[in-house]
Amino acid sequence: MTGLSLLLSFVLDREKTFLGLKKGGRMLFNILHPFLNILILISIMLFFIPEPLIVRYLGANSGWYGFGIAAVIGSITLIPGFISYPLAATLLQQGATYAVVAVFMTTMMMVGVVTLPLEIKYFGKKAAILRNFLNLIAAIIIGIFMGWLM
Repeated sequence: MTGLSLLLSFVLDREKTFLGLKKGGRMLFNILHPFLNILILISIMLFFIPEPLIVRYLGANSGWYGFGIAAVIGSITLIPGFISYPLAATLLQQGATYAVVAVFMTTMMMVGVVTLPLEIKYFGKKAAILRNFLNLIAAIIIGIFMGWLM
């Protein structure tokens, strides 16, 4: 489908197609270095964290404590979405539950402790805190639902 779209674009306007490919290539190159650095860092970190520790704090018997740990770590972690999925898969392989990983992933995407000062600057204190609080509650509800499903 992508190839056909590219061919159609090339037929309709060669100049814009080459410009788009050039911009896309630059974007890929710019994102490749941070992606690889974070992926390597996460791999090293998960290598040094023993599997029993992950199972103990994020496994099936971790209960609300596991949700809390996942929510806190997810809220303060600033990792792009395309890196969080391989991390989630690795956590699942090492014994974390779907519910806990769902809380971790949701808070990582929707709750921004690190970005809160910037958010307060642009949206106001009340709106920023309310948005983060409601998203934290939503992440826990999503985790409960995933635990029920899986």
